[in-house]
Amino acid sequence: MGSFSRSMPSNSRPRCWSNPFEAPCGPRVIKKMSDEETENVVETIVRRNVPGTRTKDLFAWPDQALEDIDSSLASQQFIQQFVRQNPADVVAMVTVPEGSDDKVWQYEHLRQFCLELNDLAVVLEPECTATSCPQMKATDEWLYLCAAHKSPKECSAISYIYHTLDGATSFLNNEKLFPNRNSIPETSVTKMPSIARRIYRIFAHAYYHHTALFTEFEARRHLCKRFHAFSAAFEMVTEAMLVVPAKALG
Repeated sequence: MGSFSRSMPSNSRPRCWSNPFEAPCGPRVIKKMSDEETENVVETIVRRNVPGTRTKDLFAWPDQALEDIDSSLASQQFIQQFVRQNPADVVAMVTVPEGSDDKVWQYEHLRQFCLELNDLAVVLEPECTATSCPQMKATDEWLYLCAAHKSPKECSAISYIYHTLDGATSFLNNEKLFPNRNSIPETSVTKMPSIARRIYRIFAHAYYHHTALFTEFEARRHLCKRFHAFSAAFEMVTEAMLVVPAKALG
């Protein structure tokens, strides 16, 4: 059998790399950009934390109004901007901006709580161990069972915390429940209070069993205070279940 050869058409060119850091193939066309185009490029670049950025230089770009953020993640970016700018102004932070979808706003805040509660979990880890906290409790009155198992059962507090955050993250990333970030189905909104109740228990345990760590974290982040304001605004958790006293939140 003769060999089979395939010739490349004379007008074809080798496949280009999709990686922007690879050298481009084919002829290069150098175009001088206008001042306006240059400003736009600079604006895009400075809104990214590039690898190697020093901590003091992170997020070193001008704040934007929500309506000026051209992104499908505009609500998330605006909330995170508010967190960096003034974390203590919790009522303003949870208030739905004019013209925004309140369902999307609730959803994005729940995502943000999960992100920041991971930071609290890391703070608790050295002190909150399976030995020191074999049960997930808030005082001796509240014992929480972990829903991460086939049947709810007791877990050490630190396991409960991570199981809960993993479960909440999985729920909020479920594409069947939340097909996109710009419109939240009403049926999915009705499930969000259950997630809110579970993640709040992390605050409760931290306050009653690791008071010093909780107080130091809360003084910097105002996260539990924000959750109380969020819950009041959207009726997420009943007053009876908000067991961290207001006086502990400043």
